[in-house]
Amino acid sequence: MADQTNSSESERPCCKIGRVADRYDLSSLDADLIAYWTGESEEQYSTRELATYVNQRVLESALQTAGVAVKEGEVENTYRLLTDTDVSSRTQVQTRTELERDGVPVEQVESDFVSHQTVYNHLTDCLETSLETPSDEERLERSVEKLGALQNRTAAVTADTISQLKRNGIVEMGEHSVTVSITVTCEECFQEYTVRELLDERACDCYE
Repeated sequence: MADQTNSSESERPCCKIGRVADRYDLSSLDADLIAYWTGESEEQYSTRELATYVNQRVLESALQTAGVAVKEGEVENTYRLLTDTDVSSRTQVQTRTELERDGVPVEQVESDFVSHQTVYNHLTDCLETSLETPSDEERLERSVEKLGALQNRTAAVTADTISQLKRNGIVEMGEHSVTVSITVTCEECFQEYTVRELLDERACDCYE
């Protein structure tokens, strides 16, 4: 009996993230978290970004289980509407109501969202993962990839939001495209750079 008990205990999920991964059938979640945290993938995420990643995966799985068709950028936008402090309470209530109408168990999904501390504990305790200090070149390249991905996601969410407003007759517009451009300006020499230019140069005109 003791062996059976020990075997049963060893099969239990390690922590909340383990339980969430089982509930939403996120079989590759652990491998993805390790790759994104350590930089083994094309991007490297902080634990806060990883918490958002986990929560969006949870929401996406719940939407798919409910049979809700998901277009590119919609999961990210729906998650933002549910969690962003800048979103009005009226919009959040409306979003939850629409999800419940589609058969998504919103209360359960939101209770399964994880914090960045939970992600960190899962990585270091359950998965026994640690970070190696990257070189300056690796930091720069990862930063370029990370910021590029953020720009792409921002463009996707913006395009999806405009499309939704068009479908609801709130905005009238023909076929459109969205371009996100970020400029960094030094307030001392007033030189402007794109993010890529600044990271390539590594210094503004003040330090020439």
